[in-house]
Amino acid sequence: MQTRIRIGLLTPSSNTIMEPRVAELLAGLPEVTAHFGRFRVVRIAMSDEALGQFTFEPQLAAAELLADAKCDVIAWGGTSGGWLGAENDHALCRAITDRTGVPATTSTLATLDAFRALGITRYGLATPYLEEVQSAIVANFAGLGFDCVQERHLEDPGNFTFAQYDETTIGKLIRDVAERAPEAIAVFCTNFDGPRVAPVVERETGIPVLDSISVTLWHALRRVGFDTAPLSEWGRIFDCTLPEDAMHRQATASA
Repeated sequence: MQTRIRIGLLTPSSNTIMEPRVAELLAGLPEVTAHFGRFRVVRIAMSDEALGQFTFEPQLAAAELLADAKCDVIAWGGTSGGWLGAENDHALCRAITDRTGVPATTSTLATLDAFRALGITRYGLATPYLEEVQSAIVANFAGLGFDCVQERHLEDPGNFTFAQYDETTIGKLIRDVAERAPEAIAVFCTNFDGPRVAPVVERETGIPVLDSISVTLWHALRRVGFDTAPLSEWGRIFDCTLPEDAMHRQATASA
């Protein structure tokens, strides 16, 4: 029997970008398949109602169904840990693994490990989010030692509408952030169509551009020991291994 790697991805219910772009990234890797589960997310804001969408139980129920597909790793393909805090995502990963027995990661933890893998401390941030969400991300990342030197956001509560911005708009947003010469730029939203434009701007500027969809896939594959170098056309991060202490950090945070 042929050995396959199965990546499980938890996706916001209103996300229409992540599935087609992951399929595109994996098109040249027939030995890897992606499988999706959804739970309800329709608005991104700092209100109690919006934050309440990210309680663990709906995510765990979706993760259980992905575990039925014998996924090798399950990733929360959303960036809520940016405004809720990385510790929230570590706790979610622990809960997913406790419930399913499957290793877990998230888009936020992937972005933070991408910073570490590249030796980044000064970054730029491009998102479609509201100012209140953007500010929370910047503050949380600063608490982990990452300084945002430039940011741009579109003041959109989304979540469905994030997918309606074209690549020209997103490319301009990234290039505006690049003007301050950050060490890397995070395109931080998995319903924002950045995977194809990110490597273009990366080649233009020489600045690593870390699209959330791409880095989530990178992190999930590296977590199961898969060499992501064949995906390097999608960004410099795919040539990187996980930071040496990534597994230890995950185990400590989940203890």
